[in-house]
Amino acid sequence: MSGAGCCGVADVFDDAKARADLDEYRRRGPSDSTARLLGALRDREEKFDTLLDVGGGVGAIAHELLESGVSRATLIDGSASYLAAARQESMRRVTTDRLDVRAGDFVEIAADVDTADIVTLDKVVCCYEDMHTLLAISAARTRRLYGIVYPRDSWWVRIFIAAENAVRRWKGGTFTGFVHASSAIDAALRSAGLALRSETRGAWWVVAVYQRVSG
Repeated sequence: MSGAGCCGVADVFDDAKARADLDEYRRRGPSDSTARLLGALRDREEKFDTLLDVGGGVGAIAHELLESGVSRATLIDGSASYLAAARQESMRRVTTDRLDVRAGDFVEIAADVDTADIVTLDKVVCCYEDMHTLLAISAARTRRLYGIVYPRDSWWVRIFIAAENAVRRWKGGTFTGFVHASSAIDAALRSAGLALRSETRGAWWVVAVYQRVSG
């Protein structure tokens, strides 16, 4: 999924990529890491009314959670192509009255964004250099659960993303991917009043769910 407000979004998350991702989602459902995040968020009997999906791409998380009980969802993304795809799928599912799709850099427009029971950032922090600000502001919008998918900070992941960045720069692109330390991400979320509830680590992606600490 595309990141919110990272430099060079249009270079990577263009019309062709949005169409391909929407088609893939319709044919096969959410990607493996997104499915694991959804499973972790659903792994309790509590009811959640609202969702804020930052950098939501074609809207897989929003579409799935609206289908399984969330009343309203807000999706924010920096790619016009992905926003159009999310709206298209929402129209197909007849959920446009329950899905608010907004364009922009979440950090810049957060003051106008309401809090939500669930906040998700699926493959977004890797598109944002100022990780601490992104996490602090998004965590502040979280009333109950916070779900995040980010690259594992292993040497092979760092080499792969560095190579991708080098190829993009060689082609004249401005988009940059980042691998932030897992410990730094965890510390930022804990300092924002969240506690780790579950975490799974694959070869490439870490899927984690945090919850708001009461009191």
